[in-house]
Amino acid sequence: MSTVRQPKLTEAEYLAIERAAPTKSDFYDGEMFAMAGARRNHNLLVANVVGELREQLRKSPCEVYPSDMRVRVGKTGLYTYPDAVVVCGEPEFLDDTQDTLLNPTLLVEVLSESTATYDRGFKSSCYRQLKSLKEYVLIEQEQPRVELYQRSRGKWTLQDAGELTASVTLASIRCTLKLAAVYEKIGFKKQIQQPGPGR
Repeated sequence: MSTVRQPKLTEAEYLAIERAAPTKSDFYDGEMFAMAGARRNHNLLVANVVGELREQLRKSPCEVYPSDMRVRVGKTGLYTYPDAVVVCGEPEFLDDTQDTLLNPTLLVEVLSESTATYDRGFKSSCYRQLKSLKEYVLIEQEQPRVELYQRSRGKWTLQDAGELTASVTLASIRCTLKLAAVYEKIGFKKQIQQPGPGR
């Protein structure tokens, strides 16, 4: 049996479909990829981060958007919905609809088992090609851990924090994320202790 390859969509076709759709889809290389719904902990983490950033950015020239703001990742042709987006200065949009941001300053992704490899790998590689991007934050769900990638003099460096008493400094937007605030109301699964020899 042979399979018929579906014709690739143009960016304009994707946007027309996406803007009329009841659900969200990423887009890359002519294909749309439906996004699954998020669970409680994921939604709480996103809400906590957006709330913390919004409070700290109220009197700054920066804006914070939750996960409904689509981002076009420059030359890569990737359209995606980060879990949180911050833009400082004048936001640049693809068109007058103002639903596709071109110049994010900081992006945040909450990891899950199904997305961690993608977020750390391909998506991270695409994000780093954005000239406007200064910082990229990855947040674990199963344990308190925040990874912060920062651009400095053309190179990316990694800092991470793994204790609820720790915090990370987002230099590009002059904010601090305390892990205790990020993980507020998050319940972690208890580690199951394996019995030792002879038990």
